[in-house]
Amino acid sequence: MTGKTRKRTYGNYIGGKWRRSKAGNYIKQRNPANLSQVTSLFPLCSEEDYCKAVEAASEAFPGWSRLTVDERSRVLRRVLALMRERADLIAGSITLQNGKMLKESRSEVSSAMAEMEFQIEQGLRAFGKTKPPRLGAASEYCVRMPLGVVVAITPWNFPFNVPTRKCVPALMAGNTVILKPATLTPLVGFEFTKLFEDAGLPPGVLNFVTGRGSDFGRVVLSHPFVRAVSFTGSTSVGKRINALAARNMVRCQLEMGGKNALVVLEDADMEAALDAAALGAFACAGQWCTSTSRLILPRAIADSFVGRLARRAEDIKVGDGLDGSTEMGPVCGVEQEKSILKYINLGMKEGAELVCGGTKLRGGSYDKGCFIAPTIFDHVRPNMRIAREEIFGPVLCVIRVSDFEEACCVTNDTPYGLSSSIYTNDPARATCFVEKVETGLTHVNMHTAYKKPALPFGGIKQSGAGIPEAGHTGLEFFTDLKSVYVKPGSGKSG
Repeated sequence: MTGKTRKRTYGNYIGGKWRRSKAGNYIKQRNPANLSQVTSLFPLCSEEDYCKAVEAASEAFPGWSRLTVDERSRVLRRVLALMRERADLIAGSITLQNGKMLKESRSEVSSAMAEMEFQIEQGLRAFGKTKPPRLGAASEYCVRMPLGVVVAITPWNFPFNVPTRKCVPALMAGNTVILKPATLTPLVGFEFTKLFEDAGLPPGVLNFVTGRGSDFGRVVLSHPFVRAVSFTGSTSVGKRINALAARNMVRCQLEMGGKNALVVLEDADMEAALDAAALGAFACAGQWCTSTSRLILPRAIADSFVGRLARRAEDIKVGDGLDGSTEMGPVCGVEQEKSILKYINLGMKEGAELVCGGTKLRGGSYDKGCFIAPTIFDHVRPNMRIAREEIFGPVLCVIRVSDFEEACCVTNDTPYGLSSSIYTNDPARATCFVEKVETGLTHVNMHTAYKKPALPFGGIKQSGAGIPEAGHTGLEFFTDLKSVYVKPGSGKSG
């Protein structure tokens, strides 16, 4: 896809039909690299719209859940085939609405396809366990049952991968789904939903609605037909969703914020560690939930490491994600830009040393969009707000420590527990770090954002809840277990 904008007014997808909102109000979506470009208009839905989506999903559930898992997998494999055909179109939509580089958008689509392949195969294998009975005793087994109507609330930073990771296991398990994308990236949600429509998914099995998250959560999570919600986004919003869900006993899965630490020890491969720090901090403009936001360094190597990393950061070419020479795109919208700049100003007021960046980029095409220079703060104290609160932008905080033990303590000194990493050639210290660190994901000699579909993704502490176990991943969250005991009849009658 080129940089041509496809401005258009879109509707909701409810019960197998694209419908205009009853409210008649729309949100303008703008290209963060060029705010004068309105990429699309999406409905600001009413309570009636949201209720119709729930009702459509409820009506579709009996038919979809009665299909065999093989029949459901055939539909989803058609979706996957269309995903491959439309990969460039989808990647272009991601860049137009999110701002990330086109190659990063293509990588997101590729990772979504890998997620989908894995979840389809898991769905074909993960539907029960049998205990061999003793002779003459009752048979004992358990089966997985779909929940019913489930809700997927997805973020703007990975607007295609995350819907795939949530919706595919939910659908494979036999549930029907309501997808609510982030208000900043609904065009990507439209492209996602269109794949299922064109693949022949039965009406009402997947429904797509847009609008304010607060209105959606209030209406949908109080609806008696809704059984579960899977949310990815900020911790503050996740807590509100958890409270709403609890009132109606709605099962809740939360993938939330992080303040992810990269520890580099004196014996590390410094070039590899520099690569990991730069990638983790500035890829996708620092807008991964697993981005590296804290860099923890022993004082003995800190001056040299920070100096070399700063030179790399200053050389990063910031620009429009559709430009092939760009190395970091804009941040995703005006409000995000304001929030990041607020934290940069706060860091300077708190006394952290600004090593590089720290400004909104201006002049030429920069004046059209939301561009922030890659930023590094040094001599950050662990109690500073920039070291404790999620900034979600291209801002890296360097914390200096005396030794390995202090590095472990500082890593855990955060309300979050999403991801972490250590660079060292000492197996004993690497093992000790893995055992001590309080995060849902951790890495040795790898950047903090690395993940694979076969292992669960999510954090602990203030970073997540309801994350499924390894192996079956999302299927476990989207199903109930039923234990069955069958005793042979006596053969007598009458």
